[in-house]
Amino acid sequence: MSISRHYEREFVRTFFTSPAAVEGEDDSAKMIQSAAQLRGMQAPDVWVPDNEDATAPSMRDEGVQNIVDVISEYGSDFPGEIHPRVVWHRESPTTRYQGFQQMLEVADPANGAVENLDGFVIPEVGDIDDWKKADEFITIIENEHGLEEGSLSMSVIVESGEAELALGDLREEMGKPSNNLERLFLLVDGQVDYTKAMRAMTPTGELPPWPELRHNTSRGASAAELIAVDGPYDDIRDVEGYHKRMTENRAKGMTGIWSLTPGQVVEANTAPLPPKTGSWLLEVGDREVELDEEDGQQVYSGGDISLETIGDGQYLLEVKGDQQELDEDELREELLNMTAYVPSMDDIVDSMEEFEAAKEAGKGAIAMTRSTTLVIDDIEVNLSNDRMWDEATYQAAQTPVTLFQDVYEHRPDQHEELEEMYGADVVERATSVGN
Repeated sequence: MSISRHYEREFVRTFFTSPAAVEGEDDSAKMIQSAAQLRGMQAPDVWVPDNEDATAPSMRDEGVQNIVDVISEYGSDFPGEIHPRVVWHRESPTTRYQGFQQMLEVADPANGAVENLDGFVIPEVGDIDDWKKADEFITIIENEHGLEEGSLSMSVIVESGEAELALGDLREEMGKPSNNLERLFLLVDGQVDYTKAMRAMTPTGELPPWPELRHNTSRGASAAELIAVDGPYDDIRDVEGYHKRMTENRAKGMTGIWSLTPGQVVEANTAPLPPKTGSWLLEVGDREVELDEEDGQQVYSGGDISLETIGDGQYLLEVKGDQQELDEDELREELLNMTAYVPSMDDIVDSMEEFEAAKEAGKGAIAMTRSTTLVIDDIEVNLSNDRMWDEATYQAAQTPVTLFQDVYEHRPDQHEELEEMYGADVVERATSVGN
């Protein structure tokens, strides 16, 4: 399926919401004014002035005016995309009409904001018929204001079982002449309201992790050529947990995540990018430990693994109390199975360039060798393995580089930070490899 898009982004790392109006403040627009002036790694790929959950119902009329004023003043210089969230609900015609009125006001060219506006975020959607209602409202707004049809994107927040089921209908429904669903951009998970809608409970009252929802949203986005974004991670001080969640998401094909603070924006903007330096990991029970590099060797200094010689060419390897007697070849094979390498940006680019050169020379597959010396309890073990690279391997390795290229193209405000991270030479090579 090929869908005509009015945007070019293939990846969104960060979805940052900020209240459109703050109650009890001298300037109720202070939060979105601050967000609109974020730059570099602190600025999200998608900024969402939020006139729904983050804004009290009594402040939402003022929130609409604040959105118009702030986007008019700051929007042209904001480095990411701007997609305000309006009110909506699958079971409330009144709320849907209020959302329509909010969008109609924000998108009015006479108010000066629409030229800096990329689209709208629609929360609390239901089945596919409800998505079409939102789409039709936006089509009416475009026609009412003389805008090009499809010029405003629509992103939805998946917060109910009905919306999750609708993900399976998108591929068939998009592109029909009876709708403009081609305007869809992001599919965003909203785990809090989803938990409420599902009547789910946990002993501690914490949110369930909902891996199935994240998988289904990522699958729906892939099938319909859209972008999937995970919902909020509300423990804003748990940086390690935030990183773990993002790592799990990327394994599902979901690069983007909701960010609640500028600090989370920085973490989410940088985490998906390939690391500056490569690292070796050693599997210890059910976790992986990053090894320390010393003089070009990888050193394990923990207490869960021990290694000793017990005779000529014989070794005793103990992992968390489990012992094995191994000869040198067996030891090397066992440790190879326990280690993994996380490639740096430079490593990935090197491998891609090497494969491109081999392909140009007429080779369909080549072996890439990775070797190191692992040190456990002062015993050195030389490890080396070959990985066959063919076209499929090359395409898979290209994904993080394609992400980097997408970021580099659409976020020139981050160029300086990227060059500081990787070096100008690596950045130059990474922007050209694979093209």
